[in-house]
Parts: sequence; C-alpha cells; structure tokens
Amino acid sequence: MNEQVTVPEAFFGFQLGTDRKIARWDKIVDYFWQLAKQSDKIQVIDMGPSTEGHPFLLVIISSPANLANLAHLQEINAQISDPRGLSEEAIKQLVSEGKTVIYQSMGLHATEIGSTQMAPELAYDLITRDDEETQRILDDVICLFTPCFNPDGQLMVTDWYNQYIDTEYEGCTLPWLYHKYAGHDNNRDAFMLNLVESRYVAQIMFQEWHPQVYQDHHEMGTYGARLYVAPYCEPIHPHADPLIWREISWCGAHMAYKLEEAGVTGVLNAAMFPAWSHLGFHWMGNYHNIASLLTESAHTQLATPIYIHKGQLQGQADGTRRAFPHYKAQTNFPHPWPGGWWRLRDIVEQQRISAWGLLDLAARHRDTILWNAYLKAKQQTARGAAGKTGAYLIRSAQHDPLTVVKLINKLLAQGMDIQKATQDFTANGLTYPAGTYCIPLNQPKMGVIKTLLERTFFPDDAWTRSPDGTPVRPYDTATDTIAEIMGVDVESASGSVEGSFEAVTTSDPLTGQLVGASAVGYLFDGRLNDSFSAVNRLVAKGVQVRRLDQAITVGDQWFTAGTFVAPAESADELQAIARDSGITFYALQRELEAEHHPAKQQRIGIYQRYWGGNMDEGWTRLLLEQFGFPYQTLKDDDIKAGNLNQHMDVLILPHDSTDLITGEEIEERLKEANVPPEYRSGIGEEGIKAIKQFVEDGGTLVALNQACDFAIEKFDLRIRNILKDKPSKAFFCPGSTLKAQIDTDHPLAYGMPEEALICFWSGPAFEVLPSAFNDRDTIIVQYPEKDILQSGGLVGEDQIAEKAAMISAQYGAGRVILFGFRPQHRAQTHGTFKLLFNALIV
Repeated sequence: MNEQVTVPEAFFGFQLGTDRKIARWDKIVDYFWQLAKQSDKIQVIDMGPSTEGHPFLLVIISSPANLANLAHLQEINAQISDPRGLSEEAIKQLVSEGKTVIYQSMGLHATEIGSTQMAPELAYDLITRDDEETQRILDDVICLFTPCFNPDGQLMVTDWYNQYIDTEYEGCTLPWLYHKYAGHDNNRDAFMLNLVESRYVAQIMFQEWHPQVYQDHHEMGTYGARLYVAPYCEPIHPHADPLIWREISWCGAHMAYKLEEAGVTGVLNAAMFPAWSHLGFHWMGNYHNIASLLTESAHTQLATPIYIHKGQLQGQADGTRRAFPHYKAQTNFPHPWPGGWWRLRDIVEQQRISAWGLLDLAARHRDTILWNAYLKAKQQTARGAAGKTGAYLIRSAQHDPLTVVKLINKLLAQGMDIQKATQDFTANGLTYPAGTYCIPLNQPKMGVIKTLLERTFFPDDAWTRSPDGTPVRPYDTATDTIAEIMGVDVESASGSVEGSFEAVTTSDPLTGQLVGASAVGYLFDGRLNDSFSAVNRLVAKGVQVRRLDQAITVGDQWFTAGTFVAPAESADELQAIARDSGITFYALQRELEAEHHPAKQQRIGIYQRYWGGNMDEGWTRLLLEQFGFPYQTLKDDDIKAGNLNQHMDVLILPHDSTDLITGEEIEERLKEANVPPEYRSGIGEEGIKAIKQFVEDGGTLVALNQACDFAIEKFDLRIRNILKDKPSKAFFCPGSTLKAQIDTDHPLAYGMPEEALICFWSGPAFEVLPSAFNDRDTIIVQYPEKDILQSGGLVGEDQIAEKAAMISAQYGAGRVILFGFRPQHRAQTHGTFKLLFNALIV
C-alpha cells in the first residue's frame, strides 16, 4: 500500500523548504487527506474550523494494528495518567500493553513557517520508511501532530510573501497581526482558552490523549544559535513533578545527539528559554505531568534565504543568566555554525530531525516513559494529599457569580476533578453553603491547580538579578493566577474536606429568570460583567435601558449604584437573555424614585496601527465582541481625516508606545524592517490634532497602559506618570496582580468591589499636579498604603503607594480616561472588565 503514497515534492511541485516557495495551508490539508486515503498508518481528524473558518487538523500516525485498536490504547493511556484506584500490578499490565503518546504542533506563530512546511515530510517518512527504527516508532508510539496551530495566519503570511516576491520588499514581515485577535500572543492562551485553536489543543492534550511528551516547533532570532532544543534554563517554576524536568533534559539531550549525529551545527540547549515563563502549551503542559518542550530555529526572511557573516553571530543579551553569553563553543553549544547562507530548507531539515529524534526516544524507552507517567501522577497526588492546603474552595455566591461559573468551566477544560457541595459543610472552622465548589489537591493535576489558583511569587535571586542588582525581567508575565485576574475569591482549606459532594463534569450557567411580573420594569445587576452583554443585546433591539445612580432595596434584594433597569415591555427579550446568560431580572412594583439616567451605548472606535499589528488592540476587539459591543476600527487615515465626533463617542488607544502611535522617531526602524511605504504607520501631527479636537468637542479618549504617556504628553494634562524613565532597580513589576482601592461611587467604577486586584505590567502610575483645576481630574483607582503585591513580583512598592492607577481627566467638553494597568489584558482580566465597560455604556 505504501508504494502508492504520493511523495511531497510530487504533490506540491517543489521540495518543501525550497528557496522562495511556501506551501499554502489549504494545499497541505489536501495532502494530509490524500495520505489518509493512501495509507492505513495515518488518520486525519478535522477538529473544526479555525477562528476564520479554516480546517484545524489532528493527524495520528502509528502502526495499522495500533490505529485499529486506538480507542483501547487511548483508554489505557488515560488510566496510566490517572491511576487512582488501581494497584501497581494493574499499572504494570497497562504499561506492558500501552504505547507512548507523543504530541507535536507546528506553525503556532505564523511567520515561523518552517515547521508547517516540515510536517508533510515527517508524515511521509513515518508512513513509507521500512527500516527497523521507523517500525519501532510505529509499533510503540502513537504520534499525534497538529501540522498548523494557526491556519489563518499561515494563509495570511503565505499570501503576503507571494505578493512581494521579486520586489524590494520580498521577505518583509506581515504588517498586521497574524491571527485575527492574538497575533504572537496566541501561545499565551493555554489556561484561559479564549481562542478556538487553544480549545482544540486543550481538548487533545488535557482531556482526550494525555500525551507523555508535547513538543511545539518555533523559530527565533536570526543572528544567534541555529537551533535551540530542550531543556530550559533557570529560573525554575514550582509545582511540576521533578521527573518532568529530568524528562525534558532527557528528550533534549537525545534530540541534540541525533542532530549532531546528522551533522547539524549551531545547536544550543539548556539556554535562552527559562523554565519560568508564560502559560502557553509548551510550558502549561509541565504542570499536567506532560513533559513539554519547544524547538526554536533561527529565522530566515520567511522563504527568502539570508547571508550571515560569522562576525554577526552573537550570544544573548544578559546571556550569563540565560546560559548563552557569547557565540563560541561551550558545553551546551559544542559545535557553532560558522556562518554563511541560511535557508528555509535548513529549518525544515533540523526540525524534522528533532521531531524524529523525539519519536525515536519514545519508541526506544516506551516502558520507562509510561512507568514515569504513572509515577508522576502518583507522586503529584501524594504531594497534594500531604500538603498544608488540601483543597481550594470557591463559593458560588460572589461579587459576580456568573464569572465564577466561567472560571469553573475554564478549570474543567484543564481536566481537573472538581466537586460541588450538595449540602452545607464545615472547613477551616467556617460553614460553607451548598453550591460551593471544592477542588481537592490529591489528584494528578495538583501542579495545574496550584499554578492557577495559588498565590505566586516571582523569585528574587541570582537567576533574576544582574550582578549590579538590576532585576531581569521574566519571559512574560510573572504570574498567571487565573482566579485573581478573573476577580474570583478562592479560599484554601487545610487537610481533606469532608461533606456531601457531587462531581462536576460540566458547569452550566446559573439559571436566570424573571422574578415577579411588572408593568414598570425589571432590575438587573450591574456587578455582573454579563449584564453589559444584556444591555448591548437590548439596545440592538431598540430597547432603552436606564441605570441607577444610587443604591436601592426592592423587597429583600439590595441593588448597587450602576444597576440596570429594562422596561416592562421588554419582558419577552429578558426571558430569552435569562435563559442564555444566567442573568436574573427582578420586577419593579412602582416607578423608580432613586436617581437614574438613560444608559447610552457609546459609538466606539479603536485605533489599529500597522508595524506588525498591536496584540493589545486585537485582544480588545475580541473582548468587545465577546460582550456584544459594536465598534469600528480606525486606521491612520481615518484619524487624520478628523471630524471624529460625527461617527464615534469613545476612542480607545490600546497599550502602545507614543512613537508607535504617532509614527515619530521610528523611520529608521521601519526602514530596517523594509516595510512597504503604505504600511509605515503613525497618525502624525494631523492625527494628534484630530484626537485633541475630538475630546475638546465632547468625545472620550480611553488610553490603556503605556498609551497613557501619549495622552499625558500630547494633551498636556496636569498629570504626571511617576514611573516614566524610572530605573528598574527603583521600580520593577513584571506582569503581576496588585491590590487596588476603587471609588465605586463614580460611574466609571459602578459595579466594582471597593477593593480589587488589577493586572499591572509595564504601566504608569499617576499623580495630579497642583493647579487651580484639581477638581477636573478624578481618581477612580489608587493603590493602598502598603502590602500592594498579591502575586508576581514588585520592587519599589513605595513608589506607587497611595498613587493613582486610573484617572478621568476633564479636557474641554470631553474627558481622557487613563488606565495605568491593563483592565482587558488578553481578554483574561474579568475582574476589571467593568472599569472599561463603564466608559462604553454611560
């Protein structure tokens, strides 16, 4: 049968990795479906549509016998990964019968094109080679592949590249995000699962397959090592079983050995990429007992080769801490590449060898790897049982109970065991009501649970400080404690929790309803994020919603300022919203006497630049769509054209530097990137004048995080960013949750608790400069006097103590709202969404 298998070169019309040629995703999909018709060693599964509707594939390759018995082998693997209730003898039998499961993904970052080009060749080799090594892989390994993690981006990049072949811009970078919403941030979504692609991979890794090893293939900078393979460098992140770190080193060593054996030079391991990093899948998997690693190949100009002089090759800045201080031989980099032409084909070859090397290791050591999978699960369960904290408890009745349900659903998607109390119970000397969620730590997912729910502190030690004491920033955020950023309270329980509980397998939204009947109207809670979705839905139906400006009591229900009021005639639509969202609507029995105003949905514009796109802008669009806010995207020319008040009320400037917003002082950077002139972005002086006029005439400018510097400078506000140009030894706070005090009497803070956690990352903090117009600047959010850090890291607490984190500044007839933090960061920070939403419905 294998004699009929089509060679990739014949199918695509060129060898994959050939200079100046990229196989398009739709053609690659066709090739995999053809392989599935031609061979009984491969199965292709379409997981569903990507964000923009393209196929997202899972490819499974193994022996025909294994594929015929796949469901049984999958069940064996699930039992090994969670062996609770099984004897050691039973596990030994499962190990003897089971197969190692290795999952590899390609093309997550769409400009890193090599791995998706490599995938068809890897599949072809596995299907057609008949040597002993290949047969061992097919017999003892179930090979899972996602040939393209980001199909939409692959198509964008391929078409962009082909558009500029044979021009001076050949090989230049795509000027917009290579994912509709996330761009490069699509591998920061393994815990929040906002993107459909992330949900597919979580389904594969955490629910259906539980692979022993996961490897994600990437590309890195052009002028360093040719290829990075595992393990990671310091600092280590807590909560993974120690065997994980040993396995990662083992896998990396074997791949590096196979690469050296094949004559590949410039291979680096145990460097550059720290074990404490973001929660993309190649780090997140470690806490699931999946040894999770990545490869990083040196980048080319997409498919255009680049010549690199030996003297241009270099180590990594601050490379002593990242184990690659210079470009010369060392124990983790014994064979430097001498320079010369660097091609896409080089990337395809080295990643194919790396991917094969991992499969070879898995086949040669099947029994050991499967036994270690059992040990990791057993040991993590025992650690969870023996720890000071025995479980985490999450009360259903919280400030925003619908967000509690969302959190539970996100944790369920990680494959955690979650229980729900059917009766009141006692823990920590307190009584918890029925409906409280309990997440015990005596389970194999203990590491994931603690990573996501336990207070986290970024290390301050020799690995995170330069010799002069300057903090070294982490690879991404310092913490990803999901409950904190979602605004959900989690309580630790000592020891085991006793009571009557039922397993939670799917957490349906709370049941919404209409309580009572009214000829006047219905109240719904402004503390719920989802109430803003309801308002947007009602406005789209032409319904006029009102909003309370003071708290009231109706019957035995208390409603805060910011509560919404829908008219009685919208009852049918409210019933539908209640079913869909879980929101409860309460009948008013008489006309409102409390102060209130019409809730006006603002016409929203969001600035979108080029220069590779702005990930914060993309995530903000996603958030607006998730909650039903209509918006329009504004490019440079739209801003420069002026008369902005004619078609919008609010302009959002996502987190960005002033020079990238204005286009000032970046001409040399743009020239170096060889960007076509029409994509050299910036609003210029014309755009600055237009935005100022917009606000003077009554518009609202919302500036997020670093965009506040643009607003302060260009509007000459009576406000100072006290952190601007502050050296990191004086102040350093890398992606952390900080405690903040909220003025809930102000309409911009309606629905918020008086104390909240905010996501701070490279942002400003403010003080109002003394003037005769102090009353025109209102502080909405400020930091407490002390004990500001919740999770992450903070150097220089005194610099921001009692300083402002959010200010509304009057400017002409309009206002500028300054967010010195990220209220909508990656569409993850549910706990502060309302601070943004309140600027959009006034």
